[in-house]
Amino acid sequence: MTTNIIKNPRVTEKASFAAEQNVYTFEVSKSANKTELKKAIFTLYKVHPVKVNILNIPKKNVMQKGKAGVRGGGRKALVYLKKGDKIEFI
Repeated sequence: MTTNIIKNPRVTEKASFAAEQNVYTFEVSKSANKTELKKAIFTLYKVHPVKVNILNIPKKNVMQKGKAGVRGGGRKALVYLKKGDKIEFI
């Protein structure tokens, strides 16, 4: 069940700067809520989140080789941890 909630960590330049302040970013399923996400973080990484924010990522219209298309969409979660806690990505 927890593997269905968290898809993968979101590794971007902005997310890596936020990780220095103990804020980790994950891509999550569309049906995930905050309490399920807190339980999933604890079972996978053995840390208790202080706070969780979930954001919807809008779809973007793109042009590729002269054809219109749609890219992206989904949800991301910002997980705030205590000062001493850390999540290691392999």
